[in-house]
Amino acid sequence: MENSQSNSKLKAVILVLALLLVGSLGYIYKLTSDVKSTQALLTTTKTEKETVVENLEALKAKYDEAIAENTTISDDLVAEREKVVGLLAEVKKSKGDASAMAKYKNQYFALESKMKTLIQENEVLKNDNQKLVTQRDSTTTVLGEARKTNEDLLAMNDGLTKTVEKAAKLKVLNTKGVAFKVKSSGKEINTDKASRANMLKISYTIAENEVAKSGTKSYQVQVIDSKNNVLGDKKTEVYGDKTLTYSFDSSVNYENKTVDVVQNLPGKDFEKGVYYVNIFDKNELVSSTSFTLK
Repeated sequence: MENSQSNSKLKAVILVLALLLVGSLGYIYKLTSDVKSTQALLTTTKTEKETVVENLEALKAKYDEAIAENTTISDDLVAEREKVVGLLAEVKKSKGDASAMAKYKNQYFALESKMKTLIQENEVLKNDNQKLVTQRDSTTTVLGEARKTNEDLLAMNDGLTKTVEKAAKLKVLNTKGVAFKVKSSGKEINTDKASRANMLKISYTIAENEVAKSGTKSYQVQVIDSKNNVLGDKKTEVYGDKTLTYSFDSSVNYENKTVDVVQNLPGKDFEKGVYYVNIFDKNELVSSTSFTLK
């Protein structure tokens, strides 16, 4: 009888120990799984942090490249690059937790969007500046020392490359100069002969610009012959220590749409050679071209 009771107690103890063992194994398994999950999360977070750092460093490199080109929006580029540098330092110091990474990624996307806009504007500036430099160099070569007066006028427009790209600035395009023989009947015959011409027709286009101010827009048109003479009315305007002598005023009612402007300049005894047409907005040269009479 006593042996039977002892066996029952032993079995009960063994059962309790078995249950405790099973519970311990389950707890150890859960703890191991949690550790693996935490390690996986930390690995993923670290990868996200490294990705954000790499993206920000690439963004900074693009800004450095654009700033080195030294365009008129360099100050804007520098300011945005400093934001990138600040965020990059902040990300590197962070622990890389999920909530912080989400915030940093949103900030990166905003900076990337701004960068794309500025880089695109910078490309437009480079192209426009290159055209202006090419045009100016060509004009300087043709004029030489004999056209010193006209070069002084062009020098007043050094600020052109810093303002022509502004959003609200009107662009003057397709400037042309053509000579005509006007008969007594009023019929106009195109000619490139100086001896036949008795009228020059100057034309240009004001480009569409939705953000520009509408209303009457006036330009000063300067036509210079091959002997450096300003043709037409020879009006004079003074801007600070500079003087502009030009051929005639050209006014148009601008309503934010593309406008073609044509104006005639009568004359006689035109000289042979290259003629230059410069269009000024007050003291700024906004367009120029040349044509030749034989």
